[in-house]
Amino acid sequence: MSPVIADGREVQYKEKNTLFDYADSLKVRVPTSCGRTGECHECIVEIRNGMNSLNLVTEQEKFLRGNYRLACRTTLEDSHATVEFATLRRQPRILSKSIQRKIQLDPRVTKKNNNVVVDGKVIDKYRGGIFGIAGDIGTTTVVLNLVDLESGEIIQTSSFENPQRFGGGDVMNRISYDGGDFQGELKQVMLSSINFEIGAMTRNPNRKSLRRRCIYDVVLVGNTTMRDLLFGIDVQSVGQKPYKSLIQTEFENKTRESTAVDCSASNIGLRVHPDAKVYSGPLVGSHVGTDVAADMLAIGMDTAKSPRMLVDIGTNTEVVIGDSSGMVTASCPAGPAFEGGEVTYGMPGYDGAVEAVSIREGKIKLSTIG
Repeated sequence: MSPVIADGREVQYKEKNTLFDYADSLKVRVPTSCGRTGECHECIVEIRNGMNSLNLVTEQEKFLRGNYRLACRTTLEDSHATVEFATLRRQPRILSKSIQRKIQLDPRVTKKNNNVVVDGKVIDKYRGGIFGIAGDIGTTTVVLNLVDLESGEIIQTSSFENPQRFGGGDVMNRISYDGGDFQGELKQVMLSSINFEIGAMTRNPNRKSLRRRCIYDVVLVGNTTMRDLLFGIDVQSVGQKPYKSLIQTEFENKTRESTAVDCSASNIGLRVHPDAKVYSGPLVGSHVGTDVAADMLAIGMDTAKSPRMLVDIGTNTEVVIGDSSGMVTASCPAGPAFEGGEVTYGMPGYDGAVEAVSIREGKIKLSTIG
């Protein structure tokens, strides 16, 4: 019998086992919320070897492109073939440290008379803590901060690879994917991953008051496409001239007051307190989204007396130049440069990638991730 390899771990073939079963036996974490019936579309895995040795694609998997399958629907047809697969939760090296700027804490969620109050409305009794989530939804990576809204302390930071890559590596491909037969899949898989991470972050034995229901405020930023996909807004207009969100067009037509969006957690599908507010700030314009607006606030560009330049480097890169009197900005796709596009020996920032090079006394020294 040939081996089955999941996330670099190996197990022997067993008749009728699904890839999910193999992942279980190797203690490889695969998300699911439908009892492995193929309905939730959360257990997507990448087939790295042996694609032709698997069963035919099932009806539930027809939304997937390339070498991707649902772990719960996939079995091996050839017991002598080696099959290797990986979850969509690979661990890239993600920078999560940030500058610490002193600000006056002024959350809209407060404690009053042993109650939790949001915008003047009582939504819960006080359960020992008031917490929030601040998240950056990048095209390639996602970073979440769990914050104590009473003290301003960042309790925990979680980072993971954006699970939407089966729909394409850049925003234009994801716009195209979401405009096809599987509209909403990208939103669903992102919400599933965020909910999974929130669950992991709230299992803290040192903080008994830290529970999902004690998260009352969620702020999520990202480029225009990532933001609108998450909130279930049609993104097709972002991929066509003049490359504007429907929200931006409504704002320019004066049918809405801002390009910011918000809703309740229960409305969007986040598993925190159901009446928690989920908010994403105003767009800058076109592909330049709420993440750049947050960047500018973080470094104080809105109050700068002399010109500054901000560069947000990512799959979708933005450049802003200006000060308190005005700013100009532009965006450009930079993903291929980071992912090894047109480079013979290139790869993203995963285990094995070169992360530092030094030359001393004529000798080259390399260090790699992992």
